[in-house]
Amino acid sequence: MTPVDPPFTTPVHAGQTDAVHPLVDVSALARQLYRDPGPVLLDVRWNLAGPPGIEAYRRGHLPGAVFVDLDRDVAAEPGAGGRHPLPSADAFQEAMRRAGVSAAQPVVVYDEADASAAARLWWTLRYYGHPDVRVLDGGFRAWTGAGRPVETDEPDPPRGDFTARPGGLPVLDAAGAAALARDGVLLDARAAERYRGEKEPVDPVAGHIPGAVSAPTSDNVDESGCFLPSLALRERFAGLGATDAQHVGAYCGSGITAAHEVLALTIAGVPAALYVGSWSEWITDPSRPVATG
Repeated sequence: MTPVDPPFTTPVHAGQTDAVHPLVDVSALARQLYRDPGPVLLDVRWNLAGPPGIEAYRRGHLPGAVFVDLDRDVAAEPGAGGRHPLPSADAFQEAMRRAGVSAAQPVVVYDEADASAAARLWWTLRYYGHPDVRVLDGGFRAWTGAGRPVETDEPDPPRGDFTARPGGLPVLDAAGAAALARDGVLLDARAAERYRGEKEPVDPVAGHIPGAVSAPTSDNVDESGCFLPSLALRERFAGLGATDAQHVGAYCGSGITAAHEVLALTIAGVPAALYVGSWSEWITDPSRPVATG
């Protein structure tokens, strides 16, 4: 991935590439667990409506996996920056070191199935400079569906040495998102009815950023929660105007499922920026326009 021009507010570092494929399947991960060192496994199961992911983790998780709390560890406190702002480098670094993450050791992240939460942890690790992060395709459900073992013991991993350096992936602020919706392609990752303003179960204002294109993340995965093949994703996004010849970005309600969109775009070979604050930040300023329909 090469450096990008405005409206991206944080360019990709010159010379950085996406040589590491962002997904790993169950069979490949099972083989990697026998390597020394194997990957650090991070369980980030989460649901906006609850219950807390730690409950599912304690009922069973991949062998050696450490639980990461999305609200506490992968986001800052809600506020003017939205419901899930980017955590500070210091806070994220501490959370990852506590989970055993080091720069020289690969990381695999997973959630229940469709990567809607795992993608945000994948993105945040990549944004803060970790070079080797993958998402378990199909998540915990795919692992158990293949008859792989789970455990309930909570490991106490050795402290990692990961250093968080911001800027590893491009981001958008509100002005950048507005400019991209006008001059490039800004994808709205929420359900179509939320985009149209017909239903808004979370935020106090319904609608979308003017010029944004509806692209629900549910269309990125199959019924099992696994991502569609890269060619199918590339064709899907091309149909929405999002290709590697365009400046592309994504947003959602609070920057969680938009990271899923960025992950799907990465699989498709289309570089994209994330508007971390997303709709929940956009609507904090009443002067920003809102579109419906």
